[in-house]
Amino acid sequence: MATRGPRIQAPWHLPWLFFLCSVTCVLCVSPSKVPRLGVRGPYGARNHDGEVNLQSLASSHQKFRTFYYNQTLDHFNYRPESYKTFQHRYVLSFKHWRGPNTMAPIFVYLGEESSLNDDLGYIGILSDNAARFGALQVYIEHRFYGESIPFVSREEALKDANLRGYFSSAQTLADYAEVILHIKKKYSADSSPAIVFGGSYGGMLAAWFRLKYPHVALGALASSAPVLYFDNITPSNGYYTVVTKDFKESSESCYETIKQSWFEIDKVAAKADGLSILQKKFNTCKPLEAAAELKNFLDSLFSVAAQYDRPPRYPVDLVCKGIDSAPEGSDVLDRIFSGVAAYFGKKPCYNLDAFFSAETLDGWSWQTCSELVIPIGRGSNDTMFPADPFDLKEYIEECKRTFGVPPRPHWITTYYGGHHFKEVLRRFGSNIIFSNGLRDPYSSGGVLENISDGILAVYTTKGAHCMDLLPATVGDPEWVVLQRNIEIEIINGWILKYYQDLLEILYR
Repeated sequence: MATRGPRIQAPWHLPWLFFLCSVTCVLCVSPSKVPRLGVRGPYGARNHDGEVNLQSLASSHQKFRTFYYNQTLDHFNYRPESYKTFQHRYVLSFKHWRGPNTMAPIFVYLGEESSLNDDLGYIGILSDNAARFGALQVYIEHRFYGESIPFVSREEALKDANLRGYFSSAQTLADYAEVILHIKKKYSADSSPAIVFGGSYGGMLAAWFRLKYPHVALGALASSAPVLYFDNITPSNGYYTVVTKDFKESSESCYETIKQSWFEIDKVAAKADGLSILQKKFNTCKPLEAAAELKNFLDSLFSVAAQYDRPPRYPVDLVCKGIDSAPEGSDVLDRIFSGVAAYFGKKPCYNLDAFFSAETLDGWSWQTCSELVIPIGRGSNDTMFPADPFDLKEYIEECKRTFGVPPRPHWITTYYGGHHFKEVLRRFGSNIIFSNGLRDPYSSGGVLENISDGILAVYTTKGAHCMDLLPATVGDPEWVVLQRNIEIEIINGWILKYYQDLLEILYR
């Protein structure tokens, strides 16, 4: 097994500044299989419902309070239905806020493709640093997730072609702007600077928010944000190349076993009773209808393990240890199953849909079928996975079959930018941190070098997806502690400069 000593890349011109970066993903090619972005991995300490209980959080030391804002349905049109409003959930913690009279900052977490219940217990960077800054903590849910679904149930909303047309990143950013300005007005905090935080897709939103609403947010921390994985800016196989690298670094024999397994699955499946043999060998909870079900499950397992390869569990090593320690005489597929059992633990049977909630996957399917076209694919022999190139024509057809509309593959780069990213942002962007961990497959589409003195890349070679956003623990590796400290010192610099500029204006 590869060792994991703390090691961080060298800085640019500040002696304490290092570069970091990251991203997230799960499957491939078709919209329904675009690797899911998200801060929280598919495992973790959760209650029996699989969510964080907001009532328990309200009574916790952070004293979270839930509010609802009458949110505008359509921010960009003036039709009668555009003015309809829905209940938009956000959560506040006043515990450490020094109040508006001191112009204490507002830390805002921008929700992603999941219920706010999913994220609150997994986001630590706001609460861990609120006391130092005297900051008000704000957590805003993404429209069409959790309790922030306009008018009807989630299932009904996604079936309604007209209603789901309001389910977009641009509408979401406008939501966030309205809520932040509402909070500032409600608590007389107009002069309190707001810093937005986001991870994965939420990290993209944070960066885009700073670019679109610089008058609302002073700065943004965009963790594991693959803002360059659109419109063929990043090589299509970038995601799976990193997954492959992670496994190969952990164990060469594990990597070779996985690489051989796809052929072995197809060979067994071709037999008369092949699917039954595979079901028994992998102890699946349901009969297999096609070999592709098992292959997609394994694709997800290896991708998720790499994306969320966080301590202390280190799932890549966990899977490889299971594969490499299979009993003597085990064939290739027996060894692969040993890796599955190592990851999930011993179970009566194994569910092939065991990774993310239906709410997240259903919403993500629409988002990737409308505007978030991330062209992830694989060629022949460039990864440990079978060839599966990205086919835009096939992708469009599947979206049309599913939702009745084609995706807009060039819209993200048209609306937010992406091509000539460095040259463009150097001229007008500022106060954005792009943080990444290079073991995260989505880091292949992230910003990994400084663009200017105000747009900085912070990455660690050992980091995984959004690890810098998680609550700090005494067992954290030195490199993630250093990464978080660097990010917070940069943010502190933004806030001090803001106060300095404000004083100069007031006493000019």
